[in-house]
Amino acid sequence: MDAGHRTSSGSRRVGGAFHPYSLIMAAPFAYSLIATDLDGTLLRDDDTLSDRSRAALARASEAGAQHLVVTGRPAPRVRPLLDDLGSKGLAVCGQGAQVYDAGANRLLFSVTLDRELAETALGKIEAEVGQVYAAVDQDGVDGLTLIEPGYRMPHPTLPAVRVERRDDLWCEPISKVLLRHHALSDDELATAARAAVGSLATVTMSGPGTVELQPCGITKATGLALAADHLGLGPSETIAFGDMPNDIPMFAWAAHGVAMANAHPELKAVADEITMSNEDDGIAVVLERLFGGHRTPADIIGGRESVGHEEGY
Repeated sequence: MDAGHRTSSGSRRVGGAFHPYSLIMAAPFAYSLIATDLDGTLLRDDDTLSDRSRAALARASEAGAQHLVVTGRPAPRVRPLLDDLGSKGLAVCGQGAQVYDAGANRLLFSVTLDRELAETALGKIEAEVGQVYAAVDQDGVDGLTLIEPGYRMPHPTLPAVRVERRDDLWCEPISKVLLRHHALSDDELATAARAAVGSLATVTMSGPGTVELQPCGITKATGLALAADHLGLGPSETIAFGDMPNDIPMFAWAAHGVAMANAHPELKAVADEITMSNEDDGIAVVLERLFGGHRTPADIIGGRESVGHEEGY
């Protein structure tokens, strides 16, 4: 969306910034598709979903809206959450590389990252920044996460299998590569990786300690577009929630993008709205405004202050 674009909530982007009065105005219509990231967004920091968020999603569902998880996690790491939610619908996984049908436990869409290309990309990155530590997510509904010696999982609750050497990472088709560096920050590593790999792969930063290589051209937006089309829905009917730069393409595709208070500055800069943090049920705050439910004055004041602080109001 370019400068001067008016969003569905009534806020206007001017010179890359959004005037935050969307937080206190009712939306003219309720969205039919609710696309949510997981880590740092829908889930709390302990990997749980609050009762308030569950209730808000249930009210939205009763009103006819569909909830679509759009996450960097691969399908096998998303399935337990979908089971907990009782979801039998679709989920976009692997940064858009997979569209997963929970009811049928199968992938409707999957694209893999060429393993020789991935190895070449790693070599180019290490030529610029020195040694990196790598992991891979294997393709498929039962794919494993493999980690080489020295790689530390950013989410200790997620299962992974440690291999003896890097060559063992390439034993099966993969959807993406995860990178860590002993000294560089995530932003520094992502910037260096983009410069090094060029068009060999798409580089994303999806969370603390999570810089990733995925197939070139694949983003959360491409996966979301495929899943939405399967559901008979489009961008104008979609509200999206996220917290990291990998959510930027999804925000560009959806009618309305909502960043969490804890979001990365790059995502806040392109968001239509900034809600409260994942720990403070920021998604529920917005859904309660759109679909009904109890909202306290603290929700409105807290949300408005988070936007005002970021934009200088």
